[in-house]
Amino acid sequence: MRILPKKSLGQNFLINTVVLEKIVSAAELNKDDTILEIGPGTGNLTKLLSQKAGRVITIEKDRRLIDGLREKFKDSNVEIVEGDVLKIDIGTLLGHSIPLSKAYGNDRYRYKVVANIPYYITSHLLKTIFEKWPKPKLIVLTVQKEVAKRITAKPPEMNLLALSVQLYSEPKIISYVSKGSFRPIPKVDSAIIKLTPNQSVDAESIKKVLLLAKKAFAGKRKQLKNTLPNMDFTKLSIPAESRPEELVTSDWLKIAVEV
Repeated sequence: MRILPKKSLGQNFLINTVVLEKIVSAAELNKDDTILEIGPGTGNLTKLLSQKAGRVITIEKDRRLIDGLREKFKDSNVEIVEGDVLKIDIGTLLGHSIPLSKAYGNDRYRYKVVANIPYYITSHLLKTIFEKWPKPKLIVLTVQKEVAKRITAKPPEMNLLALSVQLYSEPKIISYVSKGSFRPIPKVDSAIIKLTPNQSVDAESIKKVLLLAKKAFAGKRKQLKNTLPNMDFTKLSIPAESRPEELVTSDWLKIAVEV
C-alpha cells in the first residue's frame, strides 16, 4: 500500500541514493555502532544504516508506517519503535540505566544519531539531544540549508542557535542537498550537517553562557557594555563595545566564569 506523506508531520522522504550514501559515509559507521534514527519514513536510510552498523533503533511517529517497516526489517538488526522522539526516554530505550538529567558528559554510553528529520523539530530536537539525552558520539542530520548555515555561522554573523550548538559540538556542513532529492519536493534546499559533541565543556558552564547570551542577543543592536553592564570586559580582554554576534564561543565561556 502506498503511503502518502503527511504535511503535518513534516514528511519529505529522501529518495536520492547518492545523498543517502553521503549521510551514511559522514556517520563513519562500523559494526560496533548503535544508531538512533529519527523518522525513518519508508526505510531508505534505515536499510543502508543496517548494512553498516551493529544495531539500528529507529523511531517513527506515524503509525501508518510501522507495520511496513517491521515487515521490511524483520529478522534484521533494526528495531522499530513507534513514538514521538521528543517525548521518549532515550536512555531507557538505549538500554541505559542512568538518569537523563545526569547523562551529559557520561562517556560510557556511546551511540550515534543519524536521520533525515522533520525540519520543524530541528531546534527542539537539538536542544533535547544536548540537554536531555546521553551524549552521542556523533550526530548526522539533514536540515534546511539556511538552518545549516545559521548553525555553522562564525563571527561577525554568530547567532543564538549557532552559539548553542557550537557550545555542545563542532558542526560541519558535509554537503548541500537539492530539494528534488525528496518526495514530496519541499520548498527549500537542504544540507547534511555533522555535529561532533565537545568533550571539554561542562553542562553547567553552557547553562551560564546561554543565560547571558539570551540577554545579549535580545538586544542585538546594543553593545555588550549595555546589555551586560556588570561585567568587567577589560579584565576579560573583550572590547566592551562588541556586539554579541562578534564573539566566539571561547569569549562567552570566559564571560561565564566571571558570573
